[in-house]
Amino acid sequence: MTGPRESFLQRVRQAVADGNRAGAAPALDSRGSIGYQGGGPDPVRCFQEALAVAGGQAQVVADRQSAAAVVLDLVRGRSASRILLGRGRFLDSLDLAQALRDDGCEVIVVDSLTQAQSRAAFFAADIGISGVEYLIAETGSMVMSSRPEDPRSLSLLPPVHIAVAERRQLLPDLFDLFAACSAGGTLPSCL
Repeated sequence: MTGPRESFLQRVRQAVADGNRAGAAPALDSRGSIGYQGGGPDPVRCFQEALAVAGGQAQVVADRQSAAAVVLDLVRGRSASRILLGRGRFLDSLDLAQALRDDGCEVIVVDSLTQAQSRAAFFAADIGISGVEYLIAETGSMVMSSRPEDPRSLSLLPPVHIAVAERRQLLPDLFDLFAACSAGGTLPSCL
């Protein structure tokens, strides 16, 4: 009579007979398009194309001043009047809050809201503007981590989301993201 234990041991014996031994593994089949792909020779273009496939639009600019001008043009193009603005080193450097106010927009900086004010402000906003942690060239993905100054709802609740990033935040592939995140210690609880 063969029980589960005997069946298991028979499979182990067969694997050993087939050459499967500790410290040695058979060659893997070609992965084709599975696994690391990277961003190719032009990761910026790769990101633009992958983002377009996902329904987004990427604007590449030369400097911070041009980035702020593009954001203002996007806001004007949507005839938006209520803007929800996140915080972050790069985003803050664009001085968007004042430029948008000068353009006649009501600007609410997220970290100035109390918890009681947040719900109404997030649902009433025409556009949410945030920074990102990283961009992934291969997939056209924007990687964001949730923080009080850049909450998840900033990119999810307003009907239009504008994300700004620097070239140094562009990673070729998801594998590069995990390497970058693990280099800093632990991954954030919401990424």
